[in-house]
Amino acid sequence: MIDDFAKAYLHGDLRELRQVLVWKLDGLPEADVRRPLVASGTNLLGLVKHLTLTEARYFGEVFGRPFPEPIARWDDLSARGLDMRADETESREDVVARYRRAWAHSDATIEALAVDSPGHVPWWPRPDVMLFNVLVHVVTETARHAGHADILREQLDGSTGEGR
Repeated sequence: MIDDFAKAYLHGDLRELRQVLVWKLDGLPEADVRRPLVASGTNLLGLVKHLTLTEARYFGEVFGRPFPEPIARWDDLSARGLDMRADETESREDVVARYRRAWAHSDATIEALAVDSPGHVPWWPRPDVMLFNVLVHVVTETARHAGHADILREQLDGSTGEGR
């Protein structure tokens, strides 16, 4: 009983956070969604791109349910950090559409598996996990980057929080 509640609760939080992140792009010109406002070069569209990779990887290969589109390998050091920014060759529409496809794939995995279903995260120190561990991790990761998006958006046009 508590397992079903925990899974549904975490999945609901993840769905809300995804919407908040994408909403942070609304009303901004193309240049602003790509504008790096921190030394790392992170931009709003890059955060969406990064979370696409996060969901595709964690709810894909970790549970033997690979995302059907190409994604960078977790152990490809040359690709590290490139997912945190989007450049002029990547349209907002394409990046957001891919994120939504990753949501659908993730949602299918979450709905198909029990909260205690085993997975394997080779890049973690304790790689044998359950869906519960991955749900908590991805909710935390998404919330963290939604906070980053809050800060970037405020720097761009003064908008704060969930409303303008």
